[in-house]
Amino acid sequence: MNEPTDPFAEFLLTLQGLWINVLGFAEGVLRPGWRQYQLLIVIGLALVAWLLHGRSGALLENWVRSREGWAKWQLRMIVQIKRRLGLIWFSLMAWGVYLVMQNITWPSRSYLIGLAATLATVWVGIAFAARLVRNRPLRRTVTWALWIYATLYFMNLSDNVADFLDGIALQLGDSRLSVLTLLTALVVIGAMFMMARIASHATASTIRKNEDISPSMQVLGVKAVQLVLYGFAFYFGIKAVGIDLTGLAVLSGAIGVGLGFGLQKVVSNLVSGIIILLDKSIKPGDVISLGETFGWIQTLGARYASVVTRDGKEYLIPNEDLITGQVVNWSHSNDFVRLDIFFGTAYGDDPHKVRKLAIEAASGVDRVLKSRAAVCHIVGFGDSSVDYILRFWIRDPTGGLTNIRGNVYLALWDAFKENNISIPFPQREVRMLDGDKIITEEGR
Repeated sequence: MNEPTDPFAEFLLTLQGLWINVLGFAEGVLRPGWRQYQLLIVIGLALVAWLLHGRSGALLENWVRSREGWAKWQLRMIVQIKRRLGLIWFSLMAWGVYLVMQNITWPSRSYLIGLAATLATVWVGIAFAARLVRNRPLRRTVTWALWIYATLYFMNLSDNVADFLDGIALQLGDSRLSVLTLLTALVVIGAMFMMARIASHATASTIRKNEDISPSMQVLGVKAVQLVLYGFAFYFGIKAVGIDLTGLAVLSGAIGVGLGFGLQKVVSNLVSGIIILLDKSIKPGDVISLGETFGWIQTLGARYASVVTRDGKEYLIPNEDLITGQVVNWSHSNDFVRLDIFFGTAYGDDPHKVRKLAIEAASGVDRVLKSRAAVCHIVGFGDSSVDYILRFWIRDPTGGLTNIRGNVYLALWDAFKENNISIPFPQREVRMLDGDKIITEEGR
C-alpha cells in the first residue's frame, strides 16, 4: 500500500521543475547559436515595429481626420487599431521572416520567431475580443488573464503551471479547494455570464421593439429574462467546475437572515419596483410630480426610478417613495393636461370682451389644443379688479408647463394692449398738507 503523497512536497517538486525549464531556456539563449540569433532577430523586429507604430499612427490619424461621416463604432475601431499598431506591425513582420526562414533553412532555426509571431497574433486577437466586456477594469483583468494563459499555452508551460496552482490547496474534510479550482471557476462563470449578457441584450432588444407590450411590462420582461439567464449561468458555471452546491442551502439561510435585518430598505425597494411594473401606475415616459420634483420617468430600475427635470437634473427616487408617497402622474391614463392661469382687468373694461380676447389669445399659442377649446370665467370681484381664470389644454407635458404658461401670459398681454384693456395694479398717493403734516392714502 502506497503512502499518501505530501501536498507540500508535490508543490516543491513542481516549482523545481519550472525553475529548471527556465534555466535551460536562458542557457540556450545566452550560448552563441541559432537560439541567440533568433532572439536578436525578434528584438530587432520589436524595435522596427516600435518605430513604425509612431509613424503609421500619425498617418492613420491624419487620414481619419480628413474623412467625414464616420459612425461611432468605426471611430472606436480605428482608435483600437491605432493603439495596437506596434503589435500588428511586429506580428506581420515576424510571420514574414518566419516563412522566409522556413524555406531557406532548417525549421528548428526559426522556432522562436514563429513562437513570437504566434504570440503577437494571439495577443492582438485577445485585445480586440476583450472589447465585448463593457466594464473597463474587468476588461483589463480579462485581457491580461487571457494573455498570460495564451503565453503559457504556446510555450508548453500550461500543464506545469496548472500542477503548480493545483498544489496550492486548502483541505476541508473530504473537500479540497485549490487555487486552480478557484481560477477555473472564475473563468467558467465569467464566460457563462458573458454569454448570458449577450443573450439578455438580444432578448431585451426584441422585447423593446414589440409595440404590443406596454413600457412597464417591457421593463419587467427584460428584468425577468436577465434574472433567469444570469441565474442559469451561475448554476451551470458552478456545476461545470464540480463545486458541491449543497452548502448553498446554509448560505441562502444566512442571506435570508441578513435580508431580514440589514437590507430591509433594499428589499422594500425591489418589491416596490416589481409592484410598480405590474400595476403600471408609473412607466417610462410618464411625467410626474413628487414633492418639489417635476420631470419625466427616464428609466425604471430594480431599486430606483430615474426622473429627469427640465433643467437637466436627474433624480434617483427610491421605488418605495413612489409606492408610499403621493405622486402626481400627469400622463397616467392619457397625455391631456389642463392648465389654469389667473389674471385681472379693470372694472371699466367689458368682461364679455375680456373673456373673448383671452380665449382667442390662448387658442393662438402653440401647443395649446384646438380640439379642446379654452374657457375663461369670472371668479370674483376684487378690491381693484375683476378676477378671471383661463383654462386651456395641452397634450405634451414633457415639453414643460412653465414655458407654455409664460407664452399664454405673453399672448394675453399683447391682446389686451392692442384692445386697450387695462390690467390694474396697486397705486399709492402721497399728499402734503399744512406744511409738516403728512397724510398717506392708499388707493387702487
